Amino acid sequence: MNLNTTPTLNDSQINAGQKSILKDSLAGEAMVNLSGGAFITAMALHLGASNFQIGLLASLPILTNIFQLFSIWLVQRYNNRRAITVVSAILGRFPMLFAACLPFFFSKEVSLQLLLVILFIHYVFGSIAGASWNSWVKDLIPENRLGSFFSKRTKLITILSAALGLAMSISIDYVKGNYTEFLTLMYYSIFVLGGIIGLVGVYWLAKAPEPTPITNQDSVLEQFKKPLKDKNFKNLLVFNAAWAFALNLAVPFFTVYLMNTMGLPLSYVIGFTILAQVSNILSIKTIGQYADRFSNKTILNICAPVYITCILAWVYASMPTERVYGLLILTVISIFSGTATGGINLALYNIGMKLAPRREAMAYMSSLNMVVAVFSALSPMIGGLLADTFANQQLLWDIQFKNTEGIVSTFEIINIQGWSFLFILGGLMAALSLKLLSKVKEQGEIRRELVMNYMQLKLNKKIRKNSTTIYRRGVVRPILKAQIIFRVKPDEAA
Repeated sequence: MNLNTTPTLNDSQINAGQKSILKDSLAGEAMVNLSGGAFITAMALHLGASNFQIGLLASLPILTNIFQLFSIWLVQRYNNRRAITVVSAILGRFPMLFAACLPFFFSKEVSLQLLLVILFIHYVFGSIAGASWNSWVKDLIPENRLGSFFSKRTKLITILSAALGLAMSISIDYVKGNYTEFLTLMYYSIFVLGGIIGLVGVYWLAKAPEPTPITNQDSVLEQFKKPLKDKNFKNLLVFNAAWAFALNLAVPFFTVYLMNTMGLPLSYVIGFTILAQVSNILSIKTIGQYADRFSNKTILNICAPVYITCILAWVYASMPTERVYGLLILTVISIFSGTATGGINLALYNIGMKLAPRREAMAYMSSLNMVVAVFSALSPMIGGLLADTFANQQLLWDIQFKNTEGIVSTFEIINIQGWSFLFILGGLMAALSLKLLSKVKEQGEIRRELVMNYMQLKLNKKIRKNSTTIYRRGVVRPILKAQIIFRVKPDEAA
């Protein structure tokens, strides 16, 4: 297949390229679902992984982002991002097929170590491919379509992820309950299937055209100095690093918490993941439109506090004595965290792309990814060590009432133990990191209050349209408030 670049692209080529990128994204998401996330954590637990190994497993895809430096050097040397992306993707996905041999020749302990090696190779070449892919897509997709394109992409891959996750978890739980002796083989078969689908996705990736890039002749080191000299982008680096460190201190261990502490089967874990994805699907299109209309920073200011609240709410998930109440709490957490995650991920990616100069997008985005990688990789490993430290610790706060007959009634307010300490620490650090976001400046930035009132206005209009029984006084006041607020001059909006 011809992997050469094209000097200029017409509209039909751009549209065809977006479709090809979308198809590869779907294949890539299938690969990730069948070889990562909750699945790979459950697989590692089955193979006897320690908390530190779980943390290492979570840090691998982030730690290997440092290899994006090599990707920049390759693009400088060969000036063909499509070829670099395609070849790197093949080299990263092909080794996954060798996992099929592990259960037949090695013990669980050795297999786990070799699996980590395979994943390391997979993520190294995935990192190289990802850096050139970012720059390629930046030139392929017009800036005014970024929000809508990535919201559509996110919606489709989320639907696919939900369907695959449900089928996979049901299959694993069925084998676990009826054919335990085949469970190890089942895990490896799914992992290998992910590699095969990933290789199929490379075919679609290779079909997307690439506009000939304007290369930067500066050395790799000089290119990486530029983002650090850009004060606004450096502020984004600092915020992103702090945010990633805080989240990865707790989030990678949610699956371990559900399966080991609460004793839930994988199907329940995937079920909550799917619920979060469904809420993501229902909201991502609207979030993408708001990001294009207002600003990505505003979306972050709205969605991030919601997600932080969800992290802290995990403390209460295992407190109820009745499991049904714990499941209800997890359901609410999944709905709100799914919506918030979609907005956060979309806004973080878009604001990075927006602040990066077109000719230097690769260096800027790679520097962002690598800085985040260092903190994100250290965080889960530190989290694993802290989890072992907190394992036997407990903080209990309750209120007791004693009547005249000597009967004592106890009401438990807080029962923090084990993983809960980690979740509280991660949530508080994430809240502190939001202070750093105020230093990031984005063109078209609008105050959060204005957007919240606009969203309230839209909601009230829908209520008025679909219902004639609502008491008018409760609807008109917020509408009037929003209308008055939006009578501001354009230069007063930021």
